[in-house]
Amino acid sequence: MKKKILAVLLTVAMTAAMAACGSKEAEAPVEAPSEEAGGDAEAPAKDASDFKVGLITDVGGINDGSFNQSGWEGLQRAIDELGIEANYLESKADADYAPNIENFIDEDYDLIICVGYMLADATRTAAEANPDVKFAIIDDATIELDNVSCLMFKQEQASYLVGYVAGLMTEKDNIGFVLGMANENMHLFGYGYCAGALDANPDIKIQQINADSFSKPDIGKTSANTEITNGADIIFHAAGGTGLGVIEACREAEGVYAIGVDSDQAATIPAPETIITSAMKRVDNAVFDTVEALINGTLESGVHTYDLAAGGVDIAPTRDLLPDEVIAAVEEVKEKIVSGEVTVPSSQEEFEAAYGDVYELD
Repeated sequence: MKKKILAVLLTVAMTAAMAACGSKEAEAPVEAPSEEAGGDAEAPAKDASDFKVGLITDVGGINDGSFNQSGWEGLQRAIDELGIEANYLESKADADYAPNIENFIDEDYDLIICVGYMLADATRTAAEANPDVKFAIIDDATIELDNVSCLMFKQEQASYLVGYVAGLMTEKDNIGFVLGMANENMHLFGYGYCAGALDANPDIKIQQINADSFSKPDIGKTSANTEITNGADIIFHAAGGTGLGVIEACREAEGVYAIGVDSDQAATIPAPETIITSAMKRVDNAVFDTVEALINGTLESGVHTYDLAAGGVDIAPTRDLLPDEVIAAVEEVKEKIVSGEVTVPSSQEEFEAAYGDVYELD
């Protein structure tokens, strides 16, 4: 009788154990979500429409016809193609950077894109205080935080191409350059432009003025008029909203061309007989790529560099005012840059080693 009781007890124990094992197997999918769900056991993967992305301009504003506008165009493309929610805030002065960032943080935005190195300090402070919020910044590589992506461009390569155009197109062997702000990042435009012009035309004179502003078209116009008075017949600007004044001065002068920057300004600014080309920096592509990576869960911090080979920079597609032989020459030098046969200087030391003490802006 004891043996029978013992056998019954063992059978019950085994049945209970098997039931327990079956229970764990049924719960396993809840405890260990599939890779398609992103491995997040706390919440289901977000739909693209649930992502909120904000863009903050520098003082040039959203309609600068340059990199602020290009950044917003990239975000608009993300709205249309990816289905995200997005908005922008304009900064009228430096004091607006931090409050604008805080505004998006308060509204629980998933990603905040800051346009321009001038926002670096405000971005760094906000990112340190809000490690769960992701940030991206254009044209700054100084922020080393796990929640910040730095989007950089080889703008010297695009500037080299338009400098090459200027060297071939000038009839006076005299061209101009108006810079928005003198610093290491902005000087890349100057190194490239001067190098390209000198390689195309070793006898060329290059006038250079630092406007010290990205938001004052009147200063841009005055700077360009000074260079025109001194004989320049082509002027390149890397000055954001200030550059609109440069283009206006060239439009009003007889026989003077302008070269735009960041976007295809011949296609966006009403000066069809004035802007012969632009040094394009595809901020729109960088912004779109960053948002897409955010949605896919693959967005990484650190520096992401866009160059000519990757289509991150280029000469503008609008070339109506360029002769066929100039276009052919530019395409040939593009191939040489991509192959490494032509190296565009990216520092004062590299520039002076190749071209001497020609670049003068402080």
